Amino acid sequence: MSMPELTIRDVKVRSVVVPMAHPLVTRVITIEQLALLLIDLRTEEGITGRAYLFGFSERGNSYLAPLVRDLAETCHGDKVVPIDLYTKMQKSLTLFGHEGLTLMVLSGIDMACWDALGQAAEVPVASLLGGGTGPIPAYNSNGMGLTDDLGVLADEARRLIAEGDFRAIKVRLGRDTLAEDISAFRAVRGAVGDGILLPVDFNQGLDVAEALKRGPALDEEDVYWIEEPIVYDNLTGCAELAAALNTPIQIGENFWGPKALSAAIEAKALAYAMPDLERIGGITGWLCAAAIANEAAIPLSSHIFPEASVHVMAATPTAHWLEYVDWAAPVLTHPLVARDGHVRVPDRPGLGIDWNEAAVARHPVTL
Repeated sequence: MSMPELTIRDVKVRSVVVPMAHPLVTRVITIEQLALLLIDLRTEEGITGRAYLFGFSERGNSYLAPLVRDLAETCHGDKVVPIDLYTKMQKSLTLFGHEGLTLMVLSGIDMACWDALGQAAEVPVASLLGGGTGPIPAYNSNGMGLTDDLGVLADEARRLIAEGDFRAIKVRLGRDTLAEDISAFRAVRGAVGDGILLPVDFNQGLDVAEALKRGPALDEEDVYWIEEPIVYDNLTGCAELAAALNTPIQIGENFWGPKALSAAIEAKALAYAMPDLERIGGITGWLCAAAIANEAAIPLSSHIFPEASVHVMAATPTAHWLEYVDWAAPVLTHPLVARDGHVRVPDRPGLGIDWNEAAVARHPVTL
């Protein structure tokens, strides 16, 4: 495969807010509409690399957009060589820090660069990374929020399984009492049966003491993993939970860069990890994290961004589960599809992302 040579011309950003088919209701936040920042990295050769960032809200997108433009301007005229650009962008951000909005913006540009390269080479990004295009095990992470109506929760669980014949769905916990959480989990288990894996996610909603109270009870409920039970950067607390509980602790969506994964492994704060492409450093940052996870034999799952995540998962030695959500589907020409509990790498060049321009035009937000 000959690697194409591309030169960055400019980057265009657009903000959209789209409705969610399954609102996200957690202990710490409720999201019914999704703010996405669409990135188009245009090259002198006529190829456009595409990616998106999750800005949480219209205001979040308004923070991200000028940073994307400014950081992209530092790369004007540069060749699309992701590792070189990653290093250059990191250096340019030294005085501002390498976490938070700056890393999110770097990640978005990095993903768009990889998409452009894949398009130019006329192969999926997974192939550029040395991965295959076979099916990746996926769990449905849509919906399953903190409703008090257990009948509604059970019905939703059955629908989510049927959407892609999934073998696993995520259940969000963090109700006011342990008893309420156990009742909700049992309602879902009763609806889907024993053959379905049920990881649970507290979305950082507990303190260590409460997590130590609820964890042993969940150990008795055939929970697949316990995700982010406490605030993400309390590695000491996560290590205490990991040592005390039989159920694996899953963290990582809030790792700011690959070094955070190293720190969590060293602290023995996890059994499983799930980096987020927007926070880990895009595809280039993911590759660094995947090497760290492989060395420590840590199973690596993805966090949202399934359109790009399926490519990196295909090239990850310790690949575990792809988190499937349909959040960006309203603005995509070819939404990602799950079948038989798996997602395949799309048979299209790059990341396989094309904007549905008619849909984008229906959901614009002025920046």
